[in-house]
Amino acid sequence: MKLEPITPTVLSVQRLPAPTEAVLRAYGADPSRHTSLGLITCDQDDSTYVALDEATKHANIDVVFARSFYAGAGSASGPLSGEILGVIAADNPDDIDEGLRAIVRCLEHDACFYGANDDGSIAVFPHVISSLGHYLSAEAGLAPGDCMAYLIAPPMEASMAMDAALKAADVRAVKIFAPPTETNFAGAWLTGSLDACEAAAMAFLEACVRVGEAPRHDR
Repeated sequence: MKLEPITPTVLSVQRLPAPTEAVLRAYGADPSRHTSLGLITCDQDDSTYVALDEATKHANIDVVFARSFYAGAGSASGPLSGEILGVIAADNPDDIDEGLRAIVRCLEHDACFYGANDDGSIAVFPHVISSLGHYLSAEAGLAPGDCMAYLIAPPMEASMAMDAALKAADVRAVKIFAPPTETNFAGAWLTGSLDACEAAAMAFLEACVRVGEAPRHDR
């Protein structure tokens, strides 16, 4: 199945090489370990969560803040807001620079939504992380290096597709995102072997497409 990728747009990338202690604490950083911050906004929240995790595998940084904005990118508060603000922290500004570069690389070349129908109005995220970094592994209660299927779609599509994914492969759900989320999507984090996670992600995607093609089963 070949679907059109919906490439995320990085809206703003900023560095704070010497933030005040109040700002460090406000964004979850530890002033005894962190002296610099890097901030990024993007119009796709789930792609950015994956990119933040990827950065922990390439730079000596911690993800200290990552929040989706209510109602999503279509209801952004400003032109640089998008759907999420992610903040990384480090003791060395050079590590911040490397971390931000890794985030942008991932957003430009790896993590993205896909259009599950002809006009792309149904956006789905059937992403498999073959080796988790220390951010999403902690969020999911897994170990760094574990495999995870990160599956997101609109509420109806996701509700049907999560069940299909769990039935399609030897995976277990570590977290279910029942609707409504901040962006009014839904989904799940599943774990298992790489082959199992990939099979689950494909089943999720196929189920989303089926729902989009036949939305009414009462007729």
